[in-house]
Amino acid sequence: MRKIVLAAAVAASALGLAACSETADSAAETADAMAADAEANTDAMVEATDEAAAEAADATAEAVDGAVEAAEEAAAEVAE
Repeated sequence: MRKIVLAAAVAASALGLAACSETADSAAETADAMAADAEANTDAMVEATDEAAAEAADATAEAVDGAVEAAEEAAAEVAE
């Protein structure tokens, strides 16, 4: 009788361990996928930030050029 109970306990433990290792593998795969997603999102954010900074610099340069032209025109009108 003891052997049957012991065998049942060992079988239950083995099944539990097998289920845990499957979960661990699944968790590792999920963690890897999450890390890959995070890296891809970071790369996309860096690219978008670089593009936005370049566009802002261009817009600022255009605004400065416009201000210089306006100041030169105002100075020319005052000089006349």
